[in-house]
Amino acid sequence: MKFEILGRLRVLDGDRYLVPSAHKVRALLSALLIRANEVVSAEQLMYEVWDENPPRRARAALHVYVSQLRKLLADPDVDDNPILTQPPGYLIRVPCGDLDLNVFRRLTQQGRAHVRAQRYEEATVALQSALDLLHGEELDRLQGGSITTGFVTWLKEVRLESLEMLIESNLALGRHRESVSTLQSLTARYPLHEAFYRQLMIALYRSDRRAEALRTYQTARNTLRAELGLDPCAALFELQHAILLADDRLYLRPAV
Repeated sequence: MKFEILGRLRVLDGDRYLVPSAHKVRALLSALLIRANEVVSAEQLMYEVWDENPPRRARAALHVYVSQLRKLLADPDVDDNPILTQPPGYLIRVPCGDLDLNVFRRLTQQGRAHVRAQRYEEATVALQSALDLLHGEELDRLQGGSITTGFVTWLKEVRLESLEMLIESNLALGRHRESVSTLQSLTARYPLHEAFYRQLMIALYRSDRRAEALRTYQTARNTLRAELGLDPCAALFELQHAILLADDRLYLRPAV
């Protein structure tokens, strides 16, 4: 079985997808997959399923939902079920490569290592593969308690970090013209994320669009002042100054 949580929550069993129909069973499966191969206490799972309003017989109801999930995931050719009872709660047993979240973690870790070692071509492959696993609009549909909401928050932050590293690697490879449209979309989607403005200014400047690079700084400054009452960070200010001086250090070698 292959488990997916980064897009639609579903289980691939051979050539068919298994999807829990009941909301509470989906919440239960989400929490168990986020903590795959770890015991999640019954109390934590009850909070994931009912938030702060559990019914009077919540523990018995949780046992029913676990039984429904076991039935969904049962394989007639295999005696063992991936859902195990282990005090003080339950766990789902998933081989590392059978959960897309684990694949995502591995790829982002590889991407970071490649960036640190300045292996930018390898970094772009790993990071793009990781990002291809994500579907932001689907992540927002995951609902539950602190396990699920904390996971979604973490995943969004790692997605931003991976986007930054991917674009930084492309810029290091001289792919500035190809990066402009992507960065314009990112600054529109994340108007308070200063790193994307910095990268857009560099990409525009290296594409012989100096005036647009300077206008990007003005856009960043106006947005930050209007939304937060803050001026751009030192990195953006220094980059604007370097562009005004046509600093040769802003150029890098072209892509091979």
